[in-house]
Amino acid sequence: MIDSHCHLYSSEFEQDIDSIVTRALQESVSKFYFPAIDSGTHEKMISLESEYPDKCFSMMGLHPCSVKENYRAELGIIAEWLAKRSFAAIGETGLDFYWDKTFVKEQYIALEQQVDWALQYDIPLVLHTRNALQETIDVIKNFSSTSLRGIFHCFGGTFMQAEQIIDAGFYLGIGGVITYKNSGLAEVLSEVDLQYLVLETDAPYLTPVPFRGKRNESSYLKYIAAKIADVKNTTLENVDTITTANAEELFGLPKNVS
Repeated sequence: MIDSHCHLYSSEFEQDIDSIVTRALQESVSKFYFPAIDSGTHEKMISLESEYPDKCFSMMGLHPCSVKENYRAELGIIAEWLAKRSFAAIGETGLDFYWDKTFVKEQYIALEQQVDWALQYDIPLVLHTRNALQETIDVIKNFSSTSLRGIFHCFGGTFMQAEQIIDAGFYLGIGGVITYKNSGLAEVLSEVDLQYLVLETDAPYLTPVPFRGKRNESSYLKYIAAKIADVKNTTLENVDTITTANAEELFGLPKNVS
């Protein structure tokens, strides 16, 4: 399996990261993709990537919740990184109107700049969206005639929104929310073909049942896959095979560049 979205470089894992990675590998998680947050975490993310070559792959981007007064400086730092080495994707970027709407205009500007980079470097775009799913979809629709592709991370929308995302050439990133009883996500995914899904944990966040409330980790990916298998009335092996192929097709074979 491939964990297409996890923050293993975060401070929550500083004391036991080797055990975290070992447990995940033992549970058949073969690759880990790290979304960037902002300049405060780039070095830690890239350092951890270098410790596990061919297993861990960094993205580069600016999280919408990190879009503040200094967002242009943050984008400048991203531009410098992109010029220095290759990355698996641009992200995570997007729109988040849940915590703070002070910088809504700036979030749109930052998102569109990162879309441009995804197209320029011909790499996927990984999107975060909270309380702004349709708004984010509407931005991506503007690029329907381009090669833009990627993942709507932590998808939690309606079937109609899933269709719009798929039509735009994006995958749905499915994580622990699928295991939450009242999320409604299982009902939506019952109508979505596995060929449009990729697995993710978003570790250390959004821990799946039966560990909800505790720190999430990549080894728990199997609980997400098992729930999808149950919803789709198929086997865990089939979910593993198809979602892994989807992630590999999207990310290709990124190479760590020192």
